[in-house]
Amino acid sequence: MGRVKSKFGHHILIVECDAAKLPRLYSKVLDKRWKPVGKLIDIFGNVNSPYAAVLTNSEEPSRLIGEKLFIK
Repeated sequence: MGRVKSKFGHHILIVECDAAKLPRLYSKVLDKRWKPVGKLIDIFGNVNSPYAAVLTNSEEPSRLIGEKLFIK
């Protein structure tokens, strides 16, 4: 899916996506260990370099900043 750039609030991660492979809304999002992180709730930004908002179920979403996330 892409790499986590920052967090917004307590439970939302902002992820930089690849424009060629945009994920579907409400897809399950996994970390590099294939553990569930949350679900994709929005895609926004420029068409050439979109961003995604991921609603996390994690207590500490800031630990994921800089990590790569995947779609199931």
